[in-house]
Amino acid sequence: MLEAKDLTKRYEDGLLALDHVNFEVREGEIYCMLGANGAGKTTTINLFFNFIDPTEGQALVNGIDASKDPLEAKGNIAFVSENVMLYHNFTARQNIDYFAKLGGKTDLQKDDYYAVMRKVGLQDKAFEAKLKTFSKGMRQKLGIAIAIIKDAPNIILDEPTSGLDPKAAAEFMDILTELKKQGKAILMSTHDIFRAKTIADRVAIMKEGRIVMERTREEFLKDDLEKIYLNYMQGIAA
Repeated sequence: MLEAKDLTKRYEDGLLALDHVNFEVREGEIYCMLGANGAGKTTTINLFFNFIDPTEGQALVNGIDASKDPLEAKGNIAFVSENVMLYHNFTARQNIDYFAKLGGKTDLQKDDYYAVMRKVGLQDKAFEAKLKTFSKGMRQKLGIAIAIIKDAPNIILDEPTSGLDPKAAAEFMDILTELKKQGKAILMSTHDIFRAKTIADRVAIMKEGRIVMERTREEFLKDDLEKIYLNYMQGIAA
């Protein structure tokens, strides 16, 4: 489970990037954060990974405070970003082998890597190809394969479908649905309202460092989520 408790970040220049944010992502749940650039989504993610320290509050990963025990917390999270940072001169298999061993998975064989790459939709011919030949969609698939091989109970995604074609984005969503069924707690930052409506169990709208709205799937499917989102962005009460 992922939990934010009064999570706050004020930078040295006085900018209040996050203002007492509270939410939780439970096992077997997909929680989508919507918001414009600068709303606080990436700051929230950075706090869960202890890339920055909170000014107040806590980012908890399975009850572990990320700022007090960052290594233990990170061991319970897998991360897929908008631009997956992998080694372009490594093959797909070499990348997944490297990150698996970095995460403590030292007993895996080539066939284990091949199986998970097939699971995310990579073709066999890509397994031993260098990453510099991959499209963005293929890199995203490898990123989620690395997250799967880590087998962490929590997955955080930062704009994972940005720049993907519709087919690749739909395939990516199918993979997330399967991971949800396995009991993973999934936190996804996105601009993509359509994908959020398709996959989310709960949706939150962030604006100026605060969560201004949170609704369950049952609630947001009854309403016009796009209209609600635009109203909040324009400062109109919803």
